[in-house]
Amino acid sequence: MPRPRTSETADRIRAAALELIAEKGVQQASLREIAERVGITKPALYYHFASREELLRGLVQPLVDDVAELLGRFEAEGEHDPGRLLGEYFDVTYRHRAITGMVMSDPSVLAQVNLAVEVDGWRRRITTLLFGPDPTLVQQTRALVAIGGLGDCTILETDATAEELRAATLEAAGAALGL
Repeated sequence: MPRPRTSETADRIRAAALELIAEKGVQQASLREIAERVGITKPALYYHFASREELLRGLVQPLVDDVAELLGRFEAEGEHDPGRLLGEYFDVTYRHRAITGMVMSDPSVLAQVNLAVEVDGWRRRITTLLFGPDPTLVQQTRALVAIGGLGDCTILETDATAEELRAATLEAAGAALGL
């Protein structure tokens, strides 16, 4: 049987880490347990991720990259539809809802991987895309309610389909923005 490629092993480590963290929490999920779940030794895990912080960064980096790409694309376009922006932002955050759930269940992750700075930057950039470079206090508040609520909704435990949740979330976010 051929050995998995390094990137495949790192992907398996990230998947196992997310599962274990969802079960036990960030601080209670040990690197040893993650390695065992993948079927590798702890030193082999350290080959791929030198520390717990590096592993956590590896878990959140796909979300960071996808949001950066999305916002960069909208910023390059100039004129755009706010509904489309919110819809695509929902799609990205929904795709990475396991990461959002991990962060919401243990906000210390924000500090461990310096994600709070990233999230604040996203909010500022989305607010600028929605309302321009000098939004009023009311516009800033509407954007924060819409963006924060949208993110929270991606991890709702509900019987609704992804499409139903998306539609309801975008309707509420649009109402918060006054659209």
